[in-house]
Amino acid sequence: MADDGTGDLGDLLMRVARTQRRRWRAALAPWDLSPHQARALRVVCERDGVRLSDLAESLHIAPRSATEVADGLQDRCLVERTPDPGDRRAVILRATDEGRRVRAEVGRARTADSTELFARLDDDDRAALARILRTLAD
Repeated sequence: MADDGTGDLGDLLMRVARTQRRRWRAALAPWDLSPHQARALRVVCERDGVRLSDLAESLHIAPRSATEVADGLQDRCLVERTPDPGDRRAVILRATDEGRRVRAEVGRARTADSTELFARLDDDDRAALARILRTLAD
């Protein structure tokens, strides 16, 4: 079988993913947030309250890890725990005003960084990349 170059595609995709993760960590540095914390804050802000189990599921992490992430966000006053009105044994995480403010700032920083990264591609290449990545993600 002839080498069609597809063997390198996985490696290239992983290199790009590592590059984007490095850039994402650097973009989060001003807020001293980890990528897990930033994703968790996004989930909490997008919903009007979320249980820890739902947060873990959304982030594809263990419930214990979700608890640790939530603890870190609560320690920084970005989220608060409130009783779940439907189950008194459970708690709901809600974003504080400060959490929503930080989430908005982080969102703007991530958008700016993505714009800068993908500006290396022309419009046609960006559209093709988006189409290809959607195909692979499905």
